[in-house]
Amino acid sequence: KIILEITSEEEGSTIQWISSVEAKIEDKKVKKENKLTSGKLELIRKEKINFLRNKHKIHIQGTDLPDPIATFQQLEQEYKINSRLLQNILDSGFQTPTPIQMQAIPVMLHGRELLASAPTGSGKTLAFSIPILMQLKQPTNKGFRALIISPTRELASQTHRELVKISEGMGFRIHMIHKAAIAAKKFGSKSSKKFDILVTTPNRLIYLLKRDPPGIDLTSVEWLVVDESDKLFEDGKTGFRDQLASIFLACTSHKVRRAMFSATFAYDVEQWCKLNLDNVITVSIGARNSAVETVEQELLFVGSETGKLLAMRELIKKGFNPPVLVFVQSIERAKELFHELIYEGINVDVIHADRTQEQRDNTVQSFRAGKIWVLICTALLARGIDFKGVNLVINYDFPTSSVEYIHRIGRTGRAGHKGKAVTFFTEDDKPLLRSVANVIQQAGCPVPEYIKGFQKLLSKQKKKMIKKPLQRESISTTPKYFLEKAKDKR
Repeated sequence: KIILEITSEEEGSTIQWISSVEAKIEDKKVKKENKLTSGKLELIRKEKINFLRNKHKIHIQGTDLPDPIATFQQLEQEYKINSRLLQNILDSGFQTPTPIQMQAIPVMLHGRELLASAPTGSGKTLAFSIPILMQLKQPTNKGFRALIISPTRELASQTHRELVKISEGMGFRIHMIHKAAIAAKKFGSKSSKKFDILVTTPNRLIYLLKRDPPGIDLTSVEWLVVDESDKLFEDGKTGFRDQLASIFLACTSHKVRRAMFSATFAYDVEQWCKLNLDNVITVSIGARNSAVETVEQELLFVGSETGKLLAMRELIKKGFNPPVLVFVQSIERAKELFHELIYEGINVDVIHADRTQEQRDNTVQSFRAGKIWVLICTALLARGIDFKGVNLVINYDFPTSSVEYIHRIGRTGRAGHKGKAVTFFTEDDKPLLRSVANVIQQAGCPVPEYIKGFQKLLSKQKKKMIKKPLQRESISTTPKYFLEKAKDKR
């Protein structure tokens, strides 16, 4: 009708106008369809992510959460991983990422600060090693750009070994402090710039920082990782809280980001991270503070301290499948038990803080090589050390908390393998039973009915028990008369 009413001169422009209107309508339709399509795609993507997280029991809190990865190959497509690093990961036998690696690696690659918790043996070392190596890209002469803190020398050695293995051929210079005095000479010169990554325990690092002038420069550190963070944050003699504060202050770079990793989720560590870390993301795998499901757990009532030794000998007599780890609550008790078991005709050794570093290293090496069948140790060794294929953990002395229990039994049932944990308890251990029994029950293992009726300890009582463990009789089958006679003779 419009075309009929207009003159022939106006006809061309009118047709053009009608065409543009039609084009706009078509364009709107296309945009609407695209909007619907992209909306659907986003919904499908979110569903996939939720499915992946639910399947692997990945719990995450925070804002602007990075998507998890399902394969290591995704790091090549999405994050441009160095091809040599990817090959090293695959050559080391790591074909697919574990749940903690699926989520922690993208979080760190996005430069976000992190508090991560995952069961023992779930691949936490690789979860922070891969993003550190990816973000540092290549060696530079700027000094230490990544710092990894571990509570024990043994765990630091293990982390150092893992980093060296997966960074092979990339040129990174990874250092571990063996003796602080030697390190002071090494780092005091210009040669300190020729390192990239430092792995150490807090005490050795504090020794260097307190020198005048400081024996180490941490001003270039871009990543500060605290492994077994809940142990390091403990109060009192066993914790490293004050040392950590000094280390944090020494890392003055505006680029520095921090990541905390542990097998258990301590409430005070979580609160500290929320207050002090920048826009922190919290990642936990499975139920919080739960035991590994691959471990068969058993509680064994032994009556008294003498009953423990009898039960231990009974286990040996029945026959056992080494390697076996035995946990006691103090260095003194570790020595006593060693002297009792050395006559049983089994290859047994002991590891504790009173032994020299060389002795400890040799013992760990012999245990790994299968020369030692039974290794007696104190609770600190329960932190992070990866002994391949430990078949049995015996808690000779009852752990002071459920957290300590989780770390101890986590030495077995690692990386999907089956393991067993036997925990002795006496009448004196009754107040501590309930919390550990809950952990055992959550893992689907049987717990005697009468234990479930025991009262829970109040938090004040728990802290008291952790700081001051039970006084126990000495481990000995020698009658007191002969012991006293030998003492008089000495």
